[in-house]
Amino acid sequence: MQDCWLRWQAADPATIEQPRAWLSRVATNLCLDRLQSARVRREHYVGVWLPEPLVDGDAAEVDAGPEARAEYAQEVSVAFLLALERLTPLERAAFLLHDVFDIGFDEIATRLGRSAAACRQLAARARAHVQAGQARIDVQEEEAMPLLRAFVDASRSGDVEGLAALLADDAVFLSDGGGKVAAVPRPLHGAAQVAQVFSAFAQRWDPVREPARPARINGLPGMVIFDARGAPLQTIALRPARRADGRLCVDAVYVVRNPEKLQHLRT
Repeated sequence: MQDCWLRWQAADPATIEQPRAWLSRVATNLCLDRLQSARVRREHYVGVWLPEPLVDGDAAEVDAGPEARAEYAQEVSVAFLLALERLTPLERAAFLLHDVFDIGFDEIATRLGRSAAACRQLAARARAHVQAGQARIDVQEEEAMPLLRAFVDASRSGDVEGLAALLADDAVFLSDGGGKVAAVPRPLHGAAQVAQVFSAFAQRWDPVREPARPARINGLPGMVIFDARGAPLQTIALRPARRADGRLCVDAVYVVRNPEKLQHLRT
């Protein structure tokens, strides 16, 4: 927005017939440039890339009712944000402008310099990618917290079999250190492998020196771990799933350790 304002200040008003359309086009092009730049940076990212964790530590602070919380959780879920990151800049722009900002394809076509039909196709392709990664279940707080406690207890006790029993058979573990701190450099798949590796890490965690607090992270049950000075060290988020018999399990574990992605969290 600041860059857009600077360009507006430098422009000759006499040459701009429709200020709103001009500003809209400039802002969209600036966003496309930034998306392309971010895409290049991610291609050279060290290890697994995860979005910055959005932490809601105190439910009372933002408790707007179950429907609002469910909508918020879906919009900031790791699966949704990862799906957005996999889109091309043009797909992401068409999808967000139409599905999120409710802008018609004729106007989107003007902004993107494409035909309305091409923009409709871009949005449809993006929507399919996003929806494919958006399978999620509604988990009440009274179900999520016991699952988190059981997961942490099994991890810290070294009960690898007990931890594996809490994981879906095809569970995945993603750890983002950004090349700045130690992290698992690639995704781990399968309950046995995830349980073994995570349990080994958890047994080295000293909750006295590194206190933790439960939190909802991107709408998921999880916790934030701090160092002795109170600075955030990492976030851990669990994505719940249901087995065929209705019991809860964990089908994804997301750990963010990159200090640059934790700077916004409160101590």
